[in-house]
Amino acid sequence: MKQAIAGVAPTQFDEVTVMTVWPSNAAFGLGRLLGSLYSINAGFYIFRIGHLVALASIPVAAALFFYRLAPFVGTRYRVTNRRVIVERGIKGKEEKSVELDRFDEIEVVVRSGQAWYSAGDLIFRNGETETFRLEGVSRPESFRQVCMKARNGFVGVQDALKRQLVTA
Repeated sequence: MKQAIAGVAPTQFDEVTVMTVWPSNAAFGLGRLLGSLYSINAGFYIFRIGHLVALASIPVAAALFFYRLAPFVGTRYRVTNRRVIVERGIKGKEEKSVELDRFDEIEVVVRSGQAWYSAGDLIFRNGETETFRLEGVSRPESFRQVCMKARNGFVGVQDALKRQLVTA
């Protein structure tokens, strides 16, 4: 299909990826525990307990990092022009998703141990109801804003189409 602008397609023809992120080590309980330990500032100069724990736990942290990218385990979060999707594996098999019009607010919750990774959980809400959750998102505020902008664009177009049908 020819496109006037590369990568941009009308929503009625194609689902287009807006952004993809991989969850950080903070998505796992072990990663959050390590993040909590790394945050310990007791000590002096560079000889802080958190730094020493980080140094000692390099093999464990590296194994966790590569585990989250493993071919059949690796999870990623993808925002498209229609929905937010959780995909798993090399081919990105869809595990779950939420349509962009099924939430009106996204809350960022930073659990214990996630702050060290600059990560947090995104909780998608429709009113007071939780409709979807993404765990351990790196730089969650940036991803939240992308999701909200995609949602606002999608909902705006849907509203305009409804008004057009009513007046026609």
